[in-house]
Amino acid sequence: MNEVQIHAGRAVLSGNLHIPKDAGALVLFAHGSGSSRHSPRNQFVARTLNEAGLATLLFDLLTPEEEAIDMQTREHRFNIRLLAERLVDATKWAKQQNQTSSLRTGYFGSSTGGAAALVAAVDAPQDVGAVVSRGGRPDLADEALPKVQTPTLLIVGGNDDIVIELNEQARDRMRCEVRLEIIPDATHLFEEPGKLEKVAQLASDWFIAHLAVK
Repeated sequence: MNEVQIHAGRAVLSGNLHIPKDAGALVLFAHGSGSSRHSPRNQFVARTLNEAGLATLLFDLLTPEEEAIDMQTREHRFNIRLLAERLVDATKWAKQQNQTSSLRTGYFGSSTGGAAALVAAVDAPQDVGAVVSRGGRPDLADEALPKVQTPTLLIVGGNDDIVIELNEQARDRMRCEVRLEIIPDATHLFEEPGKLEKVAQLASDWFIAHLAVK
């Protein structure tokens, strides 16, 4: 695992890059509200992807200063445009690195990060081959939804009623290949035994299928 620094405009974002031997693709993680690259749930999913031969980049979408402000005001976590721009900047950074420049790219978004991933996929369609959203808020992508061209998997817990409805509405506005997977008896954070494992396996299968990983 390599600690990396990603320049995004004036911001410098910290990240963790892990590249398994013979990696076939790279998945960038867009975390959700009030979270960071240290999210244990995203780290668990990343390990599963690594075991399947996928490289992963977990990085902070906000600088420490922005994070401190957001903890008080919550003004950044719902700024989908800002988060999407940071994700696009991280994608461009990965394309410029020797060890990742040749890898096809996918996005794994959680909560508001799910919306950011979809907006970023519209902004850089040539660079993004697959999107997975876990307990996401794709509805916050709003006007970008009909423009998404990237194959998208929406994963929601079966007991997360409001988010199920929001994901169904978003799915119905999308015109690309899109699938909604509802995991029975799972709540928003998939904390029940075996549920996060199911998320990770669904995500791994989706990325492998759509990023042409050998």
